[in-house]
Amino acid sequence: MKVLITGFDPFDGEAINPAWEAVNALPDVIDGIEVIKVQIPTVFKKSAKKLFETIEAVKPDAVICVGQAGGRFDFNVERIAINVDDARIPDNEGKQPIDEKIFEDGENAYFATLPIKAMVEEARKAGVPASVSNTAGTFVCNHIMYSLLYYISKNNLNIRGGFIHVPYIAQQVIGKKNMPFMEVTTITKGLEASIRSLKDHDVDIKVIGGKEC
Repeated sequence: MKVLITGFDPFDGEAINPAWEAVNALPDVIDGIEVIKVQIPTVFKKSAKKLFETIEAVKPDAVICVGQAGGRFDFNVERIAINVDDARIPDNEGKQPIDEKIFEDGENAYFATLPIKAMVEEARKAGVPASVSNTAGTFVCNHIMYSLLYYISKNNLNIRGGFIHVPYIAQQVIGKKNMPFMEVTTITKGLEASIRSLKDHDVDIKVIGGKEC
């Protein structure tokens, strides 16, 4: 099995992005699974272009994109991506689309095809606070998750795909009052557990993962 895992570069004035730091710290092989790590730009459209090119070159069995979600408390495996770019801040090239479709011929939304609940359960077993998330936002994280699932669907590819959001790491919350964070080693441990789960779960497990409004 071959897994492509991506992390974004820093954005919004941050000097570091925990997604890439955690991805880059992963071993090249996890339980016999080849792990290919790629950094992608926090830029609308350009991020998707790089992802598509990498998928064509690598031909992975699964793709996991990882991004920063400052303010979140735990390791979030995303369930769904929506066909909307609605940027609260500009991306790293100054683009700030408002209420724009990502792909005109795409579905309103695509669900992750990864075993999201199995991934959460395995992360928890590894000692990582984790949960299913039902919103990937409307910034570049949702953009790349939607683009990935659109690309897989439109090209009828036998690839599983999805997205994981991770909190800030310690050095990012200095001077930010009451801001949650997670150690980068803990995030990497969660990613390792998530990758391992792909080997044993062609079909997701059925456990409680819903949230109240």
